[in-house]
Amino acid sequence: MLVSATEMLKKAKEGHYAVGQFNINNLEWTKSVLATAQELNSPVILGVSEGAGKYMTGFKTVAAMVKAMIEEMNITVPVALHLDHGTYDGCYKCIRAGFSSIMFDGSHYPIEENVEKTKELVKVAHAMGLSIEAEVGSIGGEEDGVVGMGECADPDECKAIADLGIDFLAAGIGNIHGKYPDNWQGLSFETLDAIQQKTGDMPLVLHGGTGIPADMIKKAIDLGVAKINVNTECQLSFAAATREYVEAGKDQQGKGFDPRKLLAPGAEAIKATVKEKMELFGSVGKA
Repeated sequence: MLVSATEMLKKAKEGHYAVGQFNINNLEWTKSVLATAQELNSPVILGVSEGAGKYMTGFKTVAAMVKAMIEEMNITVPVALHLDHGTYDGCYKCIRAGFSSIMFDGSHYPIEENVEKTKELVKVAHAMGLSIEAEVGSIGGEEDGVVGMGECADPDECKAIADLGIDFLAAGIGNIHGKYPDNWQGLSFETLDAIQQKTGDMPLVLHGGTGIPADMIKKAIDLGVAKINVNTECQLSFAAATREYVEAGKDQQGKGFDPRKLLAPGAEAIKATVKEKMELFGSVGKA
């Protein structure tokens, strides 16, 4: 069932586990994530970047597809459809399109402007029954044209944003979108701890979940992270499985070129990745 992410993340923070946000890019992605969440009885968040939304012809198409798939697949676990790293205009588009959750990424604005725009969007989102995520600091690397240097967030700025009534907060703690470089310094747990002390019961969000070692993931959850975003890892597993299928010549055997057959190994690889992450995050059986 399609719900806002508020309750599932409150439960996650209280229960010391995290709900995975898995970004979707097409029907196969969505089907794989939903099927795995149902199989494992886990709540799940479907993340949609503005670029992915555009690729799928628009947010209305995405929302209609997700709602129909939840019905057709008899999905009974809580599912949130969430805008990832949304612009101010993108948030309004998703609100109108029927998303159940939005993220406004105002981290590149001066803190005063971030506060002003976030405050407005909180009021609108909550009036429509949507949950809202905001961001302070920056996530390193690049995703969908959003580039960050990976600066750690200021705990006082985090408190200022959290006090606006948002439902969960993304704060930069040295995390990076995409693959982590060999010289990565790791997560700043000192920053994370300081942020949690300032924001109290606010569920915190860890972007760039691909490639973070399991022990760091678990420590982050202990320090208040209740939502972890995964995108690159699904892309990598999908690409590897598809490449193996093609290089083995299976697309040349029988009707192996049929797109349903061609895309099947990648879809199964996404399921395996999502299952692995849900087990690591501790959300299995928590729906």
